[in-house]
Amino acid sequence: MPGLKSIQTPIKEELQQFEQVFRQVMKSKIPLLDKVTRYIVKTKGKQMRPMFVLLSAQLCGTINDSSYRAATLIELLHTATLVHDDVVDDSNERRGFFSINALWKNKISVLVGDFLLSRGLLLSLENNDFELLKIVSEAVKQMSEGELLQIEKARRMDIQESVYFEIIEKKTASLIASCCAVGAASAGADQQTIERMRDFGKNTGIAFQIKDDIFDYESSRNAGKPTGIDIKERKMTLPLIFTLNNVGIAEKRRLINLVKNHNEDPEKVAIVIEKVKQSGGIEYATKQMQLYVDKALSVLTDLPENESLKALRALVHYTIDRKK
Repeated sequence: MPGLKSIQTPIKEELQQFEQVFRQVMKSKIPLLDKVTRYIVKTKGKQMRPMFVLLSAQLCGTINDSSYRAATLIELLHTATLVHDDVVDDSNERRGFFSINALWKNKISVLVGDFLLSRGLLLSLENNDFELLKIVSEAVKQMSEGELLQIEKARRMDIQESVYFEIIEKKTASLIASCCAVGAASAGADQQTIERMRDFGKNTGIAFQIKDDIFDYESSRNAGKPTGIDIKERKMTLPLIFTLNNVGIAEKRRLINLVKNHNEDPEKVAIVIEKVKQSGGIEYATKQMQLYVDKALSVLTDLPENESLKALRALVHYTIDRKK
């Protein structure tokens, strides 16, 4: 599997240019805010979302100033949602670093998240990037709806597969879909191409989330949280949903009781994990993940072969082959 560095090759210089734009936009004259935003820049992740934006732009035309703003807008709004998520989840860690709320408490975290959202809005409005703002704002709306739908359904612990896919399409896939759509839009693509790239991103995003689900049942998870964390948080992942739909009524009740009432007990969590493995839940989820990878790649089939297309394909494979 190619690493991220080799996938970045066609947009190596453009990613550096994006970095400069992103850093500049994050600056503030308020010393405390500037300190927090510098910490965010220092601890940010693998840049997969800006990669989706820039590669989509390159595939559909030429990367330009609008493309850099599109990638920056995505990263600003995504970072804002992560900062707010950590407050909601009372999480002290993000990507192996202390979260903003762990270092500066909840009030400052919420205000920093608000600042990032406003910077994204202003960046778009100041440059008349209305189409980009519309695409990304729709994604933020979908993400919020997906998160709330998940919270609502988690209380009952009896979720249908169709509802699960609705949740992850909104919560995870909508953002990657918007990355690809804004990338295409920034390069001047027509509406049909923008929708095509959105579809590509949506299917990639669904596969990405199923991979995250599978991580929870693997013996080693190097993503800053231990195996079984989704069970501890009472999240209904695809392997667990499959298992609950394919065991007897008594066993289903027992498993739901363990997840609902004993999710803090490592031994009980281990029982659930083992049952999911025995029932074929992981194999089923892996097949579903591959199905969405195939859907994503099929969207790209008749496009002209070039380096950005190869890199996008490699990025899809990376989302499901990654180790964390």
